Amino acid sequence: MSTLRLAIVGAGPAGIYAADILLKHERSFDVSIDLFERLPAPYGLVRYGVAPDHPRIKGIVTALREVLDTGQIRLFGNVTYGEDITLEDLKKHYHAVIFSTGAISDQELDLPGVTLQGSYGAADFVSWYDGHPDVPRSWPLEAKSVAVIGNGNVALDVARMLAKHPQDLEPTEVPDNVLQGLESSPASDIHVFGRRGPMQVKFTPLELRELGEMRDVDVIIHEEDFALDEASQRAIESNKQLFVINKIFTQWREREAGTASRRLHLHFYAKPLEITGTDAVEGFRYERTVPDGAGGVRGTGEIRNIEVQAVYRAIGYFGTPLPEIPFDTKHGVIPNHEGQVMRDDNTVMPGVYATGWIKRGPVGLIGHTKSDAMETIQHLVKDQASWWSPSQPSEDSVVELLKSRGVAYTNLEGWHRLDAKELELGAARGRERLKVVPREDMLEVSLGDSH
Repeated sequence: MSTLRLAIVGAGPAGIYAADILLKHERSFDVSIDLFERLPAPYGLVRYGVAPDHPRIKGIVTALREVLDTGQIRLFGNVTYGEDITLEDLKKHYHAVIFSTGAISDQELDLPGVTLQGSYGAADFVSWYDGHPDVPRSWPLEAKSVAVIGNGNVALDVARMLAKHPQDLEPTEVPDNVLQGLESSPASDIHVFGRRGPMQVKFTPLELRELGEMRDVDVIIHEEDFALDEASQRAIESNKQLFVINKIFTQWREREAGTASRRLHLHFYAKPLEITGTDAVEGFRYERTVPDGAGGVRGTGEIRNIEVQAVYRAIGYFGTPLPEIPFDTKHGVIPNHEGQVMRDDNTVMPGVYATGWIKRGPVGLIGHTKSDAMETIQHLVKDQASWWSPSQPSEDSVVELLKSRGVAYTNLEGWHRLDAKELELGAARGRERLKVVPREDMLEVSLGDSH
């Protein structure tokens, strides 16, 4: 029986699920899988994209850990594709590669004033509060009034992190530098703007409900946003999630605004027009919209201004191009047919596959990643005739290659060490975990005496 040597680039949920599905898939060959990750730790956006006060995500981490700990997958952390290992290298050592590099940048928002000081991409802010090793340790939190543009889960995460009192984050894995930064924030009013109505939002009921559970934070909604059109009413009746969301909003509309020290304002039917200011952000200008009867909205011509000192753009993530791999600059994905990577001339690129957000775009929850990976794996298995023919397919040859280049790669044992260290640091402070942030510290713990 032949053995498929497979490289997977990106050790987030997409890459780990792809490995798991292949191992369980019906096939006529053995499998040897190497997982490459540019960060010293696995789990991708579960570790670096989910707000620290979302403990339910730990369940997903447990499932991912179980896959890694089967002993059937090798992990090479702190290895950057295109620098430490190239496409040519992969062809020499593997029969195929799956790219599952996700999306970590912000979708651009073409808006006047977007480059003003105090205008930020939400993805950068998320990376900071999640302790991503490759971003600065500090964040400018000087605004008293803040605008967040977007109506997805990330927009609500950003708004909640800005509105929440830092002491309420202490039990989480939030890094110390982030806690200190948030403690200095003067923010009292966070405004979240969505272009469409409250029944066209992209966030989940759970995310919404969490806003109303924050201590000493009033959630303020506006009655004018709840004159629901027929399309919204039908959506409530046919969509269980929207039914729950409407129920939450109804409860909030009936309760009196309190006297909390911080306020989180939700604005719907608000189309962004301009971020105003001379050198730095001074305000946010938007147009009031109304339903157009076809599921969208149209402008009313009514222009409103609100005074803010910072704006966070949370309208979605965008993929990053990879060396020697085709890239769709409009959608931020690798062009593909059901996971088979397509060249610019629309022909299949043999041996090269994609899964996760870099395949389908940054949409859908983590659960969607499994079906996405299944589609890619089915093609990979069927494509055996067009796999690469590596000249050095042995498992040792890749290790020798990385060592010869002086790459300080981490492995699964190293991740276990780092994981244990973070739990130890947390326990010493009465917390479950305290995340190690600097890359050099992550490497020092992970590598131990092995390098």
